[in-house]
Amino acid sequence: MTNQNFVNKAFHWFLSERIKERSERVILAIAITSYLAHLVLIFLNAKGFIELNSSFFENPIAAIYTPFSFILVYEVYLLIFYLPKSISSYIGKQYEIITLIVIRRIFKDISNLELSSNWFDLKYDLQFTYDVISALILFILIYYFYKNVIKTSSPETDEDGFNESTLRRFIQLKRIIATLLVPVLMVLAAYTLFHWGDAVVTDYQNGVEAFKDINNIFFDEFFTVLIIVDVLLLLASFFFSNEFHKIIRNSGFIISTVLIKVSFSVDGLINDALIVGAVSFGLLILIIHNKFEKSSMDT
Repeated sequence: MTNQNFVNKAFHWFLSERIKERSERVILAIAITSYLAHLVLIFLNAKGFIELNSSFFENPIAAIYTPFSFILVYEVYLLIFYLPKSISSYIGKQYEIITLIVIRRIFKDISNLELSSNWFDLKYDLQFTYDVISALILFILIYYFYKNVIKTSSPETDEDGFNESTLRRFIQLKRIIATLLVPVLMVLAAYTLFHWGDAVVTDYQNGVEAFKDINNIFFDEFFTVLIIVDVLLLLASFFFSNEFHKIIRNSGFIISTVLIKVSFSVDGLINDALIVGAVSFGLLILIIHNKFEKSSMDT
């Protein structure tokens, strides 16, 4: 079996349409089951059958956080799935993931809301306000991002300007990266889950602190991996194209991903500002890239 045949076989085993549809059904079933399980724990906690000292197990609205976590897992898979098809769609999936993380955070923190006339003086109420506004802005930005991708891309790829042979080689490279990314992220997910679970069980105090940062679990490390992948794609693009606007576009996407990664290290308004700024920067980079593309086609 040649190396190319092995890569294609592994790619279809991990990232075929059939596997994608099967994964979607499995994740949906797990999400529904986890939601019901979370509601049961909240009920048992409220009735005194168990004691869980966390607002996460007091308000039924907080239970929505759990199925959203599994939906995010599927979004991670879709990000890898779309990597060989289009760099722009791959970046768009990154923006979808960080937006869903913000929305998921809203469902977790909504249980800490204090309805008061001093709304803007209360930490959790203020954070809720930041997140709601940020989620709305991100939704609008992602809409315009995909709108600009559709204007300049075919369904298969956004690598316009490559000849057929070059394009085929670049897609093959992205297939190799995507295929390797699946087991890497599976190991990363298992490691972060085990590490956090061990902290909760063996060291209650550290477990409580880890629980406060539950929004960052896995995704902090995940975006570090994405930065590495983005840099590899940028370096590879030098072999397949020396067009200035494409290099700047790919470099801009890396900066956008780095800003998202940095957002995990801060909280409050700065966190939301970094996320919105990252997506806004990516959108502007794409729009300017498209202007260059159109200008080169007109000349």
